[in-house]
Order: sequence, then structure tokens, then C-alpha cells
Amino acid sequence: MIEFRNVTKTYHTKHGKNIILDNVSFKFPEKQNIGVLGVNGAGKSTLLRLIAGSEFPDSGKIIRTGHYSWPLGFAGSFHSTLTGIENLRFACRIYGANIKKVTEFVIEFSELGDYIHEPIQNYSSGMRSRLAFALSMAIDFEVYLVDEIMGVGDQGFRDKCKLAFNEKSKTSNIIMVSHSMDTIKDYSDVAILLTGEKLEIYQDVDEAIEVYKEISSHSCKPPII
Repeated sequence: MIEFRNVTKTYHTKHGKNIILDNVSFKFPEKQNIGVLGVNGAGKSTLLRLIAGSEFPDSGKIIRTGHYSWPLGFAGSFHSTLTGIENLRFACRIYGANIKKVTEFVIEFSELGDYIHEPIQNYSSGMRSRLAFALSMAIDFEVYLVDEIMGVGDQGFRDKCKLAFNEKSKTSNIIMVSHSMDTIKDYSDVAILLTGEKLEIYQDVDEAIEVYKEISSHSCKPPII
């Protein structure tokens, strides 16, 4: 269960103050796959990080129960001076996962080779994403947070990611951000539209997409992630 209670989140940019959420109270639906829609700059990725607990609101409370992943593909929580293996072991201890099992899976799935023993600061952004995705797939979560993850790596690796993710989605729920409306429709039971610093839920995903398209055609908001 995820519930926002009077949550406010803002960023200060060269364009001025950008309000992502303004005193929002919202309870996310349980046991459903959720697609998150919003124009560029609305704060969709920020919303996922708030849900994950990797970023905090300016004010208000976020009530979270259950086992939630970090945003798939997000490698910002890795410690840059530690190796891939050391970061992996650290994550296992936090989430109570079997280190040996997770290590074997990640080494095979990530295709990083000897780089798994190199400090993260030596990784390219793509290598970090490979490690983050493989680690996400190696640990079982009740809810997976997904932020455009299918764009990781070359086509062969993307196909492998999609197969692994589809397998996980059989037993877990997802909260997904994607610019692909086909992906949103394929994976989502309901949709949440982030607009005007508020969250609005739509039981009909097609209706939410049409509203989103109408809003995006008139939007010129500067980009915020």
C-alpha cells in the first residue's frame, strides 16, 4: 500500500520554481498494475523515486507497506567507489536476499564480464543500467517500479530484459512510467495522470491516454526528471 498525505515536492530551476506535487493526498490502488502518464517535466520519474523512498518530499508523509523495488534501471543509489559486486552484496543485505544466488544471477544476466569487479565510477551509464536491471530481476519484490527500462542495452539485451520482466509481472504488480502508449496499455490495469501538481486516477486506460494526449498538445512546461 502506498499513500501520500499532504505531499509537496518542488525543484528550483533556471526557469523558476517547478512544483511537482502540491499538498497531494492520494492512495494508490492495490493489487493492480498502474501506468503513470504526464507531459515532459511533470515529474513522473520523481514520483517513482518518492514511492521508492530514494527521494523525499519537501513536506507531508508517504506511507508505504510491502516490498517495493527501486526504479528499474535507476543506478543513482550505487556507491561509485565500490565495485559492482560490492554494491550487489550491499543491496542483498538491505533487502534480505541470498547473496550467492543473486550474485550468480547478476553475473550471468548483466553480461558485464570482468567489469563486475570494477568500481562503479568506471562504468558507462549503460553498464550501470545493466547492473541495476539485473539486480532488480534477481530480487523478488511485491511491486516493481518501472521507468522506461526497456531501453537498456542493445536489441538482444532489451529482448532479454523484456522476457525477464514479463516473467516477474506474472507474480508481482508494477507501477510504470513510459512514453510508449502501447506499453502503458499492454501492462496497465489503471492509469494515473500527473498534471497541475495533482494526481488523478482513471479506471479506463484508453480514456487516460486521450486526456494525456490533449494536455500534452498544449503543454510547454520545461523538463524536470
